[in-house]
This record gives sequence, C-alpha cells and structure tokens, in this order.
Amino acid sequence: MRFRIQLLSLLLVASSALAENPSNFEVKAATGDKTFSLKEAKGKFVALHFLLKTECPVCLRHTQSYWEKEGELPNVLQVFLKPDTDKEIEKWAARLPKDELKDHPIYRDSEAQLAKQFKIPDGYKFHGQLVHYPATILLDPTGKEVFRYVGKNNGDRLSFEDLAAKVAELSRQ
Repeated sequence: MRFRIQLLSLLLVASSALAENPSNFEVKAATGDKTFSLKEAKGKFVALHFLLKTECPVCLRHTQSYWEKEGELPNVLQVFLKPDTDKEIEKWAARLPKDELKDHPIYRDSEAQLAKQFKIPDGYKFHGQLVHYPATILLDPTGKEVFRYVGKNNGDRLSFEDLAAKVAELSRQ
C-alpha cells in the first residue's frame, strides 16, 4: 500500500509539471548573438538539455557528443541551457572556441529560471552549491512536453541514442 501511495504521489507531481510548463519562452545564447524562441521552433521536436554550473567538464562532453551526432536527428532542435548568472555565463563563454559556440550555441538559463519553470528538481550539490539535477525535456512539434529524463548525478545523462529512440517511438504514434 505504501508503494502505491508513493507511486501515485510521483505521478501527480509529474503530471502537474507537464501541465504547468511554459508554452513559449525565449533564451539568449551565451555569447549574446543568437536567441532561441520556442514559438519559432513549432513543427520540430525540441530537446532542452539542462546542464549544470559552468565549470562542468561532463556537461561539455555531453554537449559535444550531441553536436557530433545531431545530423542523425534533423527533426530535433537541441537546446543546451546553462543555469549561472549572466555574468558567469559570459566569463565562461569567453574561454570556449568562438566557432564552436557560433555553430552550436549554448543558451543562458540565468539563475535557472527556465529549469524552475519546468520543475527540474534541485538540491544536487555541485562545486559546493546546491543546483538542479541535470535533465533533458523533450517537447513535441506543438511545444508540449512529451518526455523528461532527470539524472541522479553529474554523470547520469540521457544518451543521444536513448533520445533518438524516444523520438522514433513518439514519431510513430
């Protein structure tokens, strides 16, 4: 009985998170030269990758593995989001190769505001700070959330292959 109550509680939290997600949002690139708007992405799947703080080598490897394979999912826009302050993101972006950020922007989720709107759980301790957990949210071509993966730690991320399988499954429905 206790297990059923816990399961029901988790399902209620998940369904309320799905119902309250923003129907539109705009985020600026870390370099400030591009903007992503959900409204303009209609017609494609959108994968929102909520990364950790800016000094996260696992986040960079994660993004680079997606960039290398992005041609395999032409119907999915990959949006990588950093949760730091604007100033921290600018400082971090200045250390990255400009060509890489031009071709593959990483967007600002200043103070993790979008992560909060999507109800990504926080409380994960990283570099002495409590932050939200790494997560991927998949939005369908109408902008509705259809899948979420929340990692348990820094190394627990949704692989590109798992995302591709989920997109294929949802595309068949």
